[in-house]
Amino acid sequence: MLGVGFYFMLRNNSKEDYYVGGRNMSAGHVGLSVVATDVGGGFSIGLGGLGFVMGISGSWMLFTGLLGAWLASVLLIPKVYNLSRDHSLLSFPQALAKKYNGSVALVAGIISLIGYTGFTSSQILAGAKLGSATFPSISIDTAVLTMGIIAVVYTVFGGIKAVIYTDTVQWIILMVGLIFIGIPLGYYALGGWSEIQKMLGPEFFSLTNISIPQLVNWGVTIIPIWFVGMTLYQRIYACKDEQTAKKAWRIAGLFEWPFMAFMGVVLGLFARVGFEQGLFTELGFAPGSEIDAELGLPLFLRQILPVGLMGLMMSAYFSAIMSTADSCLVAASGNLLTDILETLHIGKKVNQIRLSQAVTFIIGAIAIVLATRMNNVLELMLYSYAIMVSGLLVPVIGMLSLKKPSPAAALVAMIVGGGTTLTLILSKIELPFELDAILFGITASALSFIIIQLTQKQNHGVHHTGQG
Repeated sequence: MLGVGFYFMLRNNSKEDYYVGGRNMSAGHVGLSVVATDVGGGFSIGLGGLGFVMGISGSWMLFTGLLGAWLASVLLIPKVYNLSRDHSLLSFPQALAKKYNGSVALVAGIISLIGYTGFTSSQILAGAKLGSATFPSISIDTAVLTMGIIAVVYTVFGGIKAVIYTDTVQWIILMVGLIFIGIPLGYYALGGWSEIQKMLGPEFFSLTNISIPQLVNWGVTIIPIWFVGMTLYQRIYACKDEQTAKKAWRIAGLFEWPFMAFMGVVLGLFARVGFEQGLFTELGFAPGSEIDAELGLPLFLRQILPVGLMGLMMSAYFSAIMSTADSCLVAASGNLLTDILETLHIGKKVNQIRLSQAVTFIIGAIAIVLATRMNNVLELMLYSYAIMVSGLLVPVIGMLSLKKPSPAAALVAMIVGGGTTLTLILSKIELPFELDAILFGITASALSFIIIQLTQKQNHGVHHTGQG
């Protein structure tokens, strides 16, 4: 990974190379990079947890990823790609600046920067937790520093090209690990199909073991990220043409569901069978005892895999985690440099490649420190994610669908949407039908946007009539 970063450091000549890969990347690399970024540590460990709790119905979570990717290829890419080519855009908020104004872009840049710094940190921590649960001799802090430093260094060196090419390698490692090591050895260790079926109820093998509110919550939290994710805009801009970008998104959608979705939940289901068979008793988790569902998969792999294969399987999971951490880091760096520092006219006279690397290094260092200081960075990630989605989705829809969207409407929608979601999460109010706080945040954001948009349109009409 470090070698790939160093290779591209020698070939990057401009900020365009660093943040959007010189705008000439192929569909295959970008598609694999998109899916590696999206199905990173949180999802690969999280999918195992879903399989452990609910069986193969957990795969529906990534079906929303397929929907999000394909909707974005039809609705977002045609508008955004041409805008990026005509105006040499480097970031997601710059697209908002073209339709609204600089203030909207600045606020979006700050929201996105906070979100992606939190994401980077949580991914590093997810990897460290997996590492220390699997190898008890490694402390959480050692694991955080090891994973964090490697991911930060190759990203600082090589920018988006290093991220996209390492993502491809990391994704291949993950797929090989799951297909050729995890699933067949797990199946064999449990005693084959008859033993697996005997240990669990029929609901674990059904695709209908899921409630409508759960499906709605997944849809509301996952589909919008395909429209507001800085990591995704950077990859749209990096494609050599619009068709390449659309193809990359279709590839990414298919890899999310069915490929990754079913492999992730099947391994989680295997872990549940192992738990019920008493495979974890010597580790302190006897059948029927309390166990964190997301620990099931790492513990299962630790019990069934011999030395050597265990290392390869862990490198597969670490690859998935790093592929998300590096993308979030280069996104946060792009937000700080292009949307905040440049808007405030800071650093214009400095060597742009060196400045890009310095900004990436500083954010990476902050993310590593956060990961060592906080045990609940995953909560921080959920907060960041919620604020990003509920604050930024409505202004993006306005950008895509209106000829003259109101900057004031966008600013209020960001603050009201993000604020509503954060207030609901922090106050721990029980929401109707177990719906997610993000749904209420997006609704509040949309209402405030529509009210201000219509009010300004009416005022504009009255003003014109008065002049007539």
